[in-house]
Amino acid sequence: MSRDANTDDALAAAVSALTAEIAGLHDDRARRRLLDLATGVLVDQLRVTPAEAADHLLELAVSTGLSAGDLAADILNAAAKSLVAEAPADARRIRRATAAVLATDTAGEAAVTLLDGGLRRIGVRTLYLWRRTGTDCLALAGQAGAGPQEARHWQWVPPDTPLHRVLWEGAAWWGVDDWLPGGTGTRAVLPLRRHGHIVGVALCVWDTAQAPDDRVRRTAELLCEPCGALLGEPDPPGTRAAEAVLLELATGPAVLLGADGRLEYVNPAARTALGAVRSPVGRSAAEVFPYAWSALAPAADRTEPRRLGHVGGLDDVRVLPLGRGRAAVLWEAAALRSEALTRVLGRLERVGYFEEDLLTGATRWSQETYTLFGMDRDAPPVPLARLGARLHPEDVPLLEGLLASLGEGRRGDRALVRAIRADGGVRHVRIAAEPLLSGAALTGLTGVYQDVSAQHHNELALSAAQEDATARARFVLQLQRAIVPEAPLTAEPAGGLDVAVRYRPASQDYLVGGDWYDVLVLPDGRVLVAVGDIAGHGIDAATSMVVLRNALRGLAVTGAGPGRLMTWLNEVTLGTRGGPTATAVCAVYDPVAGSLRWAGAGHPPVLLLREGRARILDAPHNILLGAVAGADYEEASLALLPGDTLLLYTDGFVERRHVSMDRSLAALRRAAQRVGAGPVESMADALLSAVTGDTDDDTSLVVVRVPRTGAGPGVAAGPVAAGPHPGVREP
Repeated sequence: MSRDANTDDALAAAVSALTAEIAGLHDDRARRRLLDLATGVLVDQLRVTPAEAADHLLELAVSTGLSAGDLAADILNAAAKSLVAEAPADARRIRRATAAVLATDTAGEAAVTLLDGGLRRIGVRTLYLWRRTGTDCLALAGQAGAGPQEARHWQWVPPDTPLHRVLWEGAAWWGVDDWLPGGTGTRAVLPLRRHGHIVGVALCVWDTAQAPDDRVRRTAELLCEPCGALLGEPDPPGTRAAEAVLLELATGPAVLLGADGRLEYVNPAARTALGAVRSPVGRSAAEVFPYAWSALAPAADRTEPRRLGHVGGLDDVRVLPLGRGRAAVLWEAAALRSEALTRVLGRLERVGYFEEDLLTGATRWSQETYTLFGMDRDAPPVPLARLGARLHPEDVPLLEGLLASLGEGRRGDRALVRAIRADGGVRHVRIAAEPLLSGAALTGLTGVYQDVSAQHHNELALSAAQEDATARARFVLQLQRAIVPEAPLTAEPAGGLDVAVRYRPASQDYLVGGDWYDVLVLPDGRVLVAVGDIAGHGIDAATSMVVLRNALRGLAVTGAGPGRLMTWLNEVTLGTRGGPTATAVCAVYDPVAGSLRWAGAGHPPVLLLREGRARILDAPHNILLGAVAGADYEEASLALLPGDTLLLYTDGFVERRHVSMDRSLAALRRAAQRVGAGPVESMADALLSAVTGDTDDDTSLVVVRVPRTGAGPGVAAGPVAAGPHPGVREP
């Protein structure tokens, strides 16, 4: 036998021995946990010290002929008085399994322990454990028996699903529901409690649709019961920072850093990415990101967002300073992204993927790469450095230039070469490659091969697509201008208000956006004023804008207040084709009472100009439209005085690159004070000239004023009190 074979055998034996040792330590820890729990019961029942209770437990074990573990399980079962089992052996097995769960450190370990130690005996094939978040979403805390793809799919479950009925009702659910993961068998969704509060749910999946009997049901509930202790308390409603709520919606890993350098929040994707770090919230960022902290710390202290790229094992790192020393850190999960890239490329024709580990010499090709080069899929893949033998001799220098860029220049590059297939055919292949670096060391290569032999066909198709895109853009622009005209829109006073509106399109026609505004006198005499902005550009944004604008008009005739209107409009947005999101502000003016009620949805705030002083109107911080189902939108109110002027606008009016929104709003406030309260038409034109965003986005502006004369009843004229007013703040 060779030395290498002896080394491999020795390594395998060492790994096997260490694995057995770790398993033994886990078993011993679970046994000690079981004995500790039983000792605690004896302390309470016998009124003795813990030491005396432990001695008594051992004496009882000797006298009864049972092991200490079996006796401890019997004591706990007797104390619980609720265990259903066919025989004492089954009852002891259940109690041992629950003790093993309590001895684990994470919900992931608990799921594996529970499935192997008890649930599999009663037919359970898969187990999921979800933690309840502060927004009543469910974040996967652990699973056993599920495939990696299915587990990733169920990492994050938004509210209002079949799983959530257990959260609301607090009772277990048994049945068959194809929406739930795991196939078509019976499911059990069980509430998990800690200190009396429901902190999550467990899902047990059987292969068969036959309903389990009462014994199996009770056994499953008892086995899952201790898992709640590993999930932690959910955040009380209203206590989580708004930034954390937004990061919770992010699909990639994201964490929130406090001013003290500790993690305030970790979203579900980050919990998965940081699986090796136990309880990351509250730990210092330097401890959680030891290799990246030297780069993250300076970026977190800056005032502007920074994109750091690959840092300390994290890919595509972005740092968003939030003020007062706090920051959000977002990155990509490299392994998941690589797998996703492979799947995406597999769906494209004539595109193959390759990856090389220069440290081990391993090379990996996708199936499409074998097809492109006409090679048998059982043949070993060819490293990029040795691909020259399969190219036209005249193109070998192009390959060498690409390798020089990757190896010496440490930069990505591409080359167009002719590949000679095994069947004698020739393919024009574009190679695009990137180096994989660990610090300054080149550790690997990755990239794609694309068959561009039919390039001229693609160019013809591209030309036709460009003509079609031009026609679509022209149509969308005409549609938008028909609904949101660029020309000043002057109308008779609406409900006693003077109104002027302006729309400024994007600087480039192809950036057709989703800005909209509306001023509508309602049947009861009140006036609706609304401004909104659909995320994105193009025909989807324009058509979504039409849907929301018309929906709000229809909903407003019900007489509901702005908060209720925005709640309904959120549901309309969620049901709109294409899944748009939008920001908006909706205000309703009552000319009889002289009052204004308004509600926003992630939109820039309303500005009030009163007696020459401009102020920002405070309102509850509501989430944008189309983000979360069932969201409630709170509203604010304010009494308006004769001469008061309101500005409603979209973010393109004030946003500037590399300038915070607070600074942009302060500039708007100063400009409004300089312009003054002249005629609303003149004021709208002056503001549109004085305030200019630089994000190339379209802009909507609505100027609304309560006239000083002819005001409706309930609008009392008189001096304006000095100092701040309710619902008003200065930035």
